[in-house]
Amino acid sequence: QDPTAAHYMFQDDPFLMPRNAANSRLFSLSKESGRNAAKYIIKQFPQYFDKTFAEPNVPCLMPETLTPQIEGVSEEALKERIHLRRVKDSVDLFDQLVQAGTPVSLETTNSLLDLLCFYGDGEFTPEKEEEEKEDLEEPGVNASEQKAPRRQLQRGSQSSGSRWRENNNAERIFKIMPERNAHSYCTMIRGMVKHGASAKAYDMYIDLLNERHKADVHTFNALITAVPYLKERFLERWELAKVFLNHMAQQKVQPNLLTFNALLKTLRRCGGLGRSMSLLVIKEMEALDIEPSLATYDHLLFIFYRGVDLCPSGIISEVLDDVEKRSFTPQDPDDGMDFNISDSLHCLSLGEKCCDLKDIKLAYRLNKAMEKGDNWKFLDMDRLNTYWSKFFSLLCMMEQIDVVLKWYKEMSPSLFYPTPKNILDLLQALDAANQLEVIPSVWEDVKQLGFNRRQDLLEEVLSLMSRDQHPEEIQLAFAKCAEDIKAAHEQSGREQAPLEWTGSALGHVALLFSRAGRTQDAWYVNMMEHFQQINRIPTDKVMDEFLNCAKQTNCPDEAIKLVKLAASLGLTSSQRLKSRTEKEFELSEKQK
Repeated sequence: QDPTAAHYMFQDDPFLMPRNAANSRLFSLSKESGRNAAKYIIKQFPQYFDKTFAEPNVPCLMPETLTPQIEGVSEEALKERIHLRRVKDSVDLFDQLVQAGTPVSLETTNSLLDLLCFYGDGEFTPEKEEEEKEDLEEPGVNASEQKAPRRQLQRGSQSSGSRWRENNNAERIFKIMPERNAHSYCTMIRGMVKHGASAKAYDMYIDLLNERHKADVHTFNALITAVPYLKERFLERWELAKVFLNHMAQQKVQPNLLTFNALLKTLRRCGGLGRSMSLLVIKEMEALDIEPSLATYDHLLFIFYRGVDLCPSGIISEVLDDVEKRSFTPQDPDDGMDFNISDSLHCLSLGEKCCDLKDIKLAYRLNKAMEKGDNWKFLDMDRLNTYWSKFFSLLCMMEQIDVVLKWYKEMSPSLFYPTPKNILDLLQALDAANQLEVIPSVWEDVKQLGFNRRQDLLEEVLSLMSRDQHPEEIQLAFAKCAEDIKAAHEQSGREQAPLEWTGSALGHVALLFSRAGRTQDAWYVNMMEHFQQINRIPTDKVMDEFLNCAKQTNCPDEAIKLVKLAASLGLTSSQRLKSRTEKEFELSEKQK
């Protein structure tokens, strides 16, 4: 793999090679937006795509036929529209059949209910195929009896998509059905849970029991997921979840992986109770020989590591012991969506506040597990960049500088785009290892990433470069960096406001120019023009370094200007500078 190459998705157009994470996100979303726009055009104007010009014709590469072929009012036409997921047309055709007195089979009616409950009475769009992640965040609490915040309860079980309307088409059709079977009830329950009507779903489940029907495993999974929206107290939530589990046993419904994941998902909202009960859930999975998925591990890590003030726990090591042995495939809709491996790294970097897990060996194990097989595919580009960013920050904190620089060269930009925090972490690592001579090459990366106008980065770079005296070659490289920073402050493009000089930045730049022997730059570009303009006071160190530079280059005029500047600013060092100038320079009578 070429460590200097961008992600393969950008290699079709070199002009659109991203410079940083923000560009990468924008360009990748733009590409996906273009695909969605193409799908929309094909869907809205199918008449322009009904001819096949390809030879030989490959059906799987041709646009899908979305136009109904069966005309008239019949059950076959209704089945076709249901298959094409045309929600409004299917409902209209069903109503016409009912008004004409034409009986519709139970199987077809159930298929229509499936369609309505899945899309929530709204029309099918490609965007609805992607379910957004449910917000499961809830403040960490220890008391299992404490009430959950009502703000969380007001949310539906899905934070995105359409809501379940009162007396919508699904409810209306369900009520007029001459006969209903277990499938009819189960579909309604799952649709209500999906679209935020958890209380109605529970009532529908009671009706199902009263009609002596049995629910399937998918319906129980949905009901367990809805538990946090049915009960307020944590213990009540767990008791209701156990009721559903007992009903599954009574109805001889075999639980599956999604059942246990739904249970763990509910325990995420059960405070301290969740930490004790989640281990029992895992043991039950082992007893039934059900292998966990990535979502299972995510729920566990969330339950045990959602606060930084929790007691120590070795659960992350146990999870890694299991994850390292396996290469995962998607089994749960939350696989890859919820399992944020970078959050696990975040736990590792929280140090004493989170179980003292500042363990680089654990981080390497986690990284090895992520790279095993196709596990990396569970992280999209944003999450992948976040993962590598946190991993690199941990390396900067814990590893030797040679190892850090090796990872840095191999990772950027092929695997991730460093964030400003990553650059700051790298600078601190270079400082700790006393390898500040690497800063000029890091500065080139900063410019490439577009961070050369970040005030915090500029201040840190200047501070490190100007803190100590270095050999001449390094000082010349530092002065070149200072020149770039000066240019960034002087940019006056229409799209960018000029950066404001700070007193420290001015002093550092003047210091770096002085040490490189660039007296004219140090004086005319910075001190005389800017210190007085922005009402800042140069430090004694800046004044002394400039005077040393003036002495080395034999510029008594510059030394005199320095003394005048110190006097005009009312500096206490003005008299000392005057004495040094008279002693160290040969002055003419006029200059004296």
